[in-house]
Amino acid sequence: MITKEIFCKLNKLRLYRKYTPNCRSLSNDIWNEELTIDLKLQIEKYWKDKLCKGSFDKNNIDKKFYVLSMFPYPSGHLHMGHVRVYVIADSIARFHRMNGQNVFQPMGWDAFGLPAENAAILHGLPADKWTSSNIDHMKKQLQELGCSFDWSNEITTCDPSYYKWTQWFFLKMFQSGLVYSKEAEVNWDPVDETVLANEQVDENGRSWRSGAVVKKKVLKQWFIKTTQFSKALFEGLNDPSLIDWRDIINLQKHWIGECDGYKFDFQLYTDDVCRTILNVWTQHPEHVPLAAFVCVKPDSFVHKYYVLNHKNVYIKNPITGSILPVLVTDRVVYPDGQESRLAVPCVNSIDKELAKEHNISYSVNESLYLSREAICEKAKELNVGGYQVSSKLQDWLISRQRYWGTPVPIIHCTDCGAQAVPEDQLPVKLPMLDVQKDKKFKSLELDEEWIKTTCPKCGKEAKRETNTMDTFVDSSWYYLRYLDPKNSSQPFDKTLINKMMPVDIYVGGKEHAVLHLYYARFFNHFLHSIGLSPSLEPFKKLLVQGMVMGQSYKNKITGTYLKEDEVIKKDKKYFTKDGDYPVITTWEKMSKSKHNGVEPKNTINKYGVDTMRLLILSSVAPTSNRNWNSDTFPGILNWQHRLWLTIREFRAIRNNDDIQRHTIDSSIFQKEENKLHDARNYHVKKTSSNFRKSYQLSVAISKLQGLTTILRKSPKELIKYSAEYERLLAVQIIMLTPMAPHFASALWSGFISAPGRINHKWEQINWENDVINQKWPQVDSDYILNLYCVVNNAVKCVLPMPKREMELLTKEAAIKLTMTQDIIKEYTSSWNIIDIGFQSYEDNDTYVFIKTDRKSVAKTK
Repeated sequence: MITKEIFCKLNKLRLYRKYTPNCRSLSNDIWNEELTIDLKLQIEKYWKDKLCKGSFDKNNIDKKFYVLSMFPYPSGHLHMGHVRVYVIADSIARFHRMNGQNVFQPMGWDAFGLPAENAAILHGLPADKWTSSNIDHMKKQLQELGCSFDWSNEITTCDPSYYKWTQWFFLKMFQSGLVYSKEAEVNWDPVDETVLANEQVDENGRSWRSGAVVKKKVLKQWFIKTTQFSKALFEGLNDPSLIDWRDIINLQKHWIGECDGYKFDFQLYTDDVCRTILNVWTQHPEHVPLAAFVCVKPDSFVHKYYVLNHKNVYIKNPITGSILPVLVTDRVVYPDGQESRLAVPCVNSIDKELAKEHNISYSVNESLYLSREAICEKAKELNVGGYQVSSKLQDWLISRQRYWGTPVPIIHCTDCGAQAVPEDQLPVKLPMLDVQKDKKFKSLELDEEWIKTTCPKCGKEAKRETNTMDTFVDSSWYYLRYLDPKNSSQPFDKTLINKMMPVDIYVGGKEHAVLHLYYARFFNHFLHSIGLSPSLEPFKKLLVQGMVMGQSYKNKITGTYLKEDEVIKKDKKYFTKDGDYPVITTWEKMSKSKHNGVEPKNTINKYGVDTMRLLILSSVAPTSNRNWNSDTFPGILNWQHRLWLTIREFRAIRNNDDIQRHTIDSSIFQKEENKLHDARNYHVKKTSSNFRKSYQLSVAISKLQGLTTILRKSPKELIKYSAEYERLLAVQIIMLTPMAPHFASALWSGFISAPGRINHKWEQINWENDVINQKWPQVDSDYILNLYCVVNNAVKCVLPMPKREMELLTKEAAIKLTMTQDIIKEYTSSWNIIDIGFQSYEDNDTYVFIKTDRKSVAKTK
């Protein structure tokens, strides 16, 4: 319980104007209290509204630093995965603010989608009302985490003011020939009654949401021709501006595939009616005019839905306009991921045999022999392909048949065909539902009044498109709208985008590192191609964090997941309480169905916000999975306790006039001060590197814990009279601040209000400001840093120099200095130097990387 006495003590504010004008401080009495959970919660309540609000200054863009977190789906509650991503991002944002950068850290909601719609139907509520209530609840939860989001730039994808521009981008792609519709075989969920992407179907052929067995169905669907950008997207992964993408580059490259061929759009006809577009891939575009027929697999959708059901099936060559027959055969080798193959008898012996067997005529017409370049150029002019792509990559199917999504802004006219909704009529809004009447309303097809409209071209009666867009479309450009969310005349101010993009660091789950990242990159590449984005790549640096894992218990006999209280432990093994059956324990992604989830609110109530922040950041690197195990908690709890005692004892010793300076020998005192000086610089260097370079925040915590140990070992005389101890304690609290801002604020108030201050004019501390407004500490100018000379990944030489000299060391000067070292000459004189790299970070060591080949250079005789 929070006692009235503690509450009163926390609210007795005292201004120490002699030492700290305008600085808020807790009452002195608080330092006589033990650091209980009640006290932690009161500290957090007191400091909550006094922390940085994350406001961004649009007039100081030169120092911008854009920290982007993958925005959440408003399910109604945060889980520990949310906590991890947002605490990591917030710690990084706070660090960069303390380094003088103008940080932009927005937050919003990926608010369309099937789960919200199904939940709303289940509860008898409109989807918009259900989603809005979830957003309200989750926003309060996020604010409890102490994250410094800029809520003034909040966005919600289901808001018409947002999806108006999603529709606008769709029309831009439609006008550019990137959007098309065709009949396609799709995954159909019979329960949720909508199309599923391949990735939403598990290995057993069941829906990721409903669990129903997915069926195959042919529907006319909308596609975005993402494959047209595949070559640029593949090569963009080699862009030197991409930092720390690590294995994500390989994941993206694997998804896109080696762009070693070309796609062409062939129209497929049945009974002289064009039914669909067949994307035919070939490594030899010069063969397209020479094609005599098209082979398709026996299990292909062309065979199943067209050849078997129609007598007259043929394909039209997009380059020559000639009619090509379709041959169903398994005698040819099909390209990876393709159900069709171009047949060219005049250059391929197997095709020649098949043509002869099936009486397919062909001629060798010299006029049809055109260069690869000429064929591709013509195809591009006709918008029928001709661009490089892998055989396995498919275009983006964006059609969804459910209500809760962005409506596709197309009008269907019997005379004029598919027409774009005029821009001045955007947004095409979703119709509002009568929940009682339309409780089972799942598709826009059911709203006949909404569907009725007029053709924008001829003015006759027409029908609206009833498909909505995949929610990935909404989330593929949100990072741009964040920058200008209230703009009603354009999606964003281009001038502002040019200054703010790309995003400096993007933080999110690895499960989104393929699809979402691919679509977002495509979107930005497209916008760059039409002059709406300054860079091809939207995200400079990636930090993909691992999942938070909970311990699950499963009945070994039945496979049923059990709750923790349904299990007992005997001799290091687990059994069911009911029946004594053996139990399997594993670490798995937290899930309600597995009974291994941990509610953030429960953790906050038990330990406090900042303790939870430190727990989620500690033990393992952000990129690794985090097992949420209470066995690891004592280390953090004990560290907070030691920090509390450190400030308490510091205040007591500074108040104690009985401790005399002469009780410690001056030479010993100076020696101890030197140790503290080195410890401060070392820990500032290492902790800064963990924030600025590697983002190994767990290591930063470990370094700060080591720093606490050094402080705790210092004798009373040093605590009382040492300027270096005071500096070391200051940087300890300051470097804790990004990760535990409430707790650090309380520690700082106790630190600066202590008497006997020594460092009155130390430039690294502003004694009048709270800790969140302090500058991040820097390494002293006389501290020794190292220039590492690395040859073929092995350090061959280390050149120490003061920081002041290292700061002046340019790339050219560092390389020149490296090459004059005898040992480097020895390793390079008889080998070819094929590359020299340079790496330098603020307040850290510098590296020169030399790469040589293994072939000795012939010596001059």
